[in-house]
Parts: sequence; C-alpha cells; structure tokens
Amino acid sequence: MYTLKKSLGQHFLKDAGIITKIMDALKKESFERLLEVGPGGGALTGQLLELENIDFKAVELDDEKIQYLQKTFPAIQNKIIAADFLKVPMPFEKPFIVIGNFPYNISSQILFKILDWKENVPVSIGMFQKEVAERAASKPNSKAYGVLSVLVQAYYDVEYLFDVPPSAFNPPPKVMSGVIRLQRKTNTPNYTSEKAFRLLVKTAFNQRRKTLRNALKSIFPPTALQDEIFNRRAETLSVDEFAALTFKMQ
Repeated sequence: MYTLKKSLGQHFLKDAGIITKIMDALKKESFERLLEVGPGGGALTGQLLELENIDFKAVELDDEKIQYLQKTFPAIQNKIIAADFLKVPMPFEKPFIVIGNFPYNISSQILFKILDWKENVPVSIGMFQKEVAERAASKPNSKAYGVLSVLVQAYYDVEYLFDVPPSAFNPPPKVMSGVIRLQRKTNTPNYTSEKAFRLLVKTAFNQRRKTLRNALKSIFPPTALQDEIFNRRAETLSVDEFAALTFKMQ
C-alpha cells in the first residue's frame, strides 16, 4: 500500500461512479495521445490504461506512488514520468489530451502550464477544487471572474461538467471539487501580442475594485484613458474587449 502526503495535496479518488463520469467525458473525444497528471493511487489510471491504441503517459512526483503504480498496473511500465508536472517538458511532439484529478495546491499553476502547451493540447479534462473550476469557467460580471477566467477562456471553451463531493475521496478534502472540460478554440483573440494581453489582464484585476482608468494608468497613455471603457471595472470586460484594448497600450 501507500501513505498519503498532505504536503503534496493528495486526496485520492475512490468513487467508481465519478470515475465512470470522467471516462465518459473523455471517450467523447478523438485522440491518440494522453497524459495523466498525478495518477496517485491509480483509480483513474487503471481505466486509462485499458483504452486501446492510445499512447499513454503519466506524470507523478511521489516515488512511493510510482512504485505502487508499477506493482499494481504492469502495463504502466516505461509510461511514468517521475517529475514535478510544473517542470516537465512537453511529453509528446504531437497533440495530446491532458487529464487528471489535479493536486489542489497547484491547480491554478496546472492551468497556466496547459496554456503554455495550448498549441498541442486541444482538450483537457480535469478535477479541481470547486472554487478553481468555477473561476476557470465563470463569465463576466461575476465574483469568480478574474485573471484565470480571462486567460484560460482566451484560448479554450470551458465547460463545468459536474460537482464531486468530499466523500468521493480518501481522505475527504474539506472542500467541494468540480470537473471541467477545456476545448481549444479555433480562433485566438485579436491582440497585439500574448505578452501585452497577459500584462493587461493581470494589471486590470490586480486592483479589481478600481475603475480601469485608475487600475491601468501605468500602462496606457493619458489620451487613451479618456475612452469610456475605462470607466468600467475589470470584471465587466469580455475576453475580446481585453484583447481590443491591447491596441491602445503604450
């Protein structure tokens, strides 16, 4: 068996019904390569390994879990990348799906890592702390809408699939979880550059209670700040409105 490590945010899925729902969502996709992040105790891994004609790899940081997985699932030999997901190079040269019951302590960073790989990740299906899942999927004019929402939705359509209760895990986390699906958009936003877009979004939400005129005065010329859009707050702007604003930056 194995021990659970709080330092790694480990809560292992045990509910067969939830595993089936995640697999059903995955089977709607067409793919040849699959990366599982944080297989842990292998509740999902066993099912993923049964998929036919799929090039499968799993990233796991915990040596104890790697040994457990190798003993429990002989088919996983040579398919485990023993590393921190946030530091691994892209595991496939061609497009691949990312799936996982993602560690809660790095869930936002996992989404940003997927964004770094967006050209090669058409779909991702993942379980997050519900709060993070809602932030990724939320729309303008909601409290959850923020940097994560805008940057993820600039490149992916995000669908909140279902809630997962604490009782589905061992040990039960103190929070609800949620599963979301990211599907890559065919069109990227019309902006001057991705770097300018990210800077704009992060600066705007850094002082989200202020009007954009006050929050963004460091990155726009005074003449541009006269525009009416700067009377608004960051949480009211759509992805496309943020993208359009990059053309007025200094």
